[in-house]
Amino acid sequence: MDSAAHKHSLLSQRMYTTGEVSRILGVDASTLRRWRRGKPAEGPGFILISERVAKYPESDLEAYLVARHIIPAA
Repeated sequence: MDSAAHKHSLLSQRMYTTGEVSRILGVDASTLRRWRRGKPAEGPGFILISERVAKYPESDLEAYLVARHIIPAA
């Protein structure tokens, strides 16, 4: 995906707050903050709006969940 297409897709999708993502994943908001500060960063992809504000694009949250989705053998 070229840079212009990626920018458009980010602008057109839902952005989740840290609180919303913490509820979806069932982890504390402080865990998400710790994951973001890690070197390297962990957890779903995010956009750092400011030092204290991060937004999680829907596509990054979806990719994070898909990568961890385990389907047991039948």
